[in-house]
Order: sequence, then C-alpha cells, then structure tokens
Amino acid sequence: MQKLNLPSFQFKLKSSENKQLIFDIIRKKYVVLTPEEWVRQNLIHFLIKEKNYPISLISCEKQLLVNKLKKRFDLLIYGPNGTPILIIECKSPKVKISQDTFDQIARYNMELKSEFLVVSNGIIHYSCKVNHEDQSYIFLEEIPKYEDIYRN
Repeated sequence: MQKLNLPSFQFKLKSSENKQLIFDIIRKKYVVLTPEEWVRQNLIHFLIKEKNYPISLISCEKQLLVNKLKKRFDLLIYGPNGTPILIIECKSPKVKISQDTFDQIARYNMELKSEFLVVSNGIIHYSCKVNHEDQSYIFLEEIPKYEDIYRN
C-alpha cells in the first residue's frame, strides 16, 4: 500500500479469497484492504498512539440518518460523557480533497454536532474546530490531541 503522510504502524494482514485483509482494532475483525481502508486504519492507529485518543471512545463505519437518508461515517470519537467530539472522513490517497468532501462531513455533522472535523486522504489532512453558534470553522494546523480538546 501507498506510503502516507502519517507515522508507520504495524498491522495484521492476511489474504483470503484473493483479497488482502487488514485487522481493524475498533471493529475487532479483518476487513478488505482498499486504499480508503488503508487511510482509515492508519488514522485509527495515529489517533490512539500519537494523539492519545482512548480506543474505547472510537467508533468506525457506523450508520447515521441524514435527512432521512442512511449514511455511514468513517470515524467518530466520543467524549467521556458520550457526546461526539470529532468526526473524520477518510478518502483514498488518489482522491483529491474538495469542497464536496467538506460538504459531506458537514452534512453528517448536522446530525452529530461534533466540535471538531477532520478530512484526510492520508497525504493531506484538514482539521477544523466548529463554531455551531455562527456556523463557522476555524482551521487548525494539526489534528488535536485528546487531552487538548478537554483542556479548553
């Protein structure tokens, strides 16, 4: 798989029925290793090992309803009180991050009301803090550490 703009991590890989699989420590199962999944798995390990997010507060590939339509978010991090604090949209490294990508995560966040948004294709990462009162975004230089979110 392609080298990403993230630290290197060790993964459990295996082949099955001519498909490469990677073990997802959140879903606790092997999943098909697509380019988007490669980004998702690297971000999961980055969040846990580099940004100190508790594994127990990370949700992966879950369904939500947006305007009565079934959608799936890539990653969602909850705070200790169970409220969403950070939503992440992952794309393949070959996919250019566009306004459509931001529109997608913003639609998801209309339901989730997360304080932080991250969009990444593994090469480029955009992170922002949401001001729900005036519906504005402040772009951050990097994905915040878990403890920095609760220091504020």
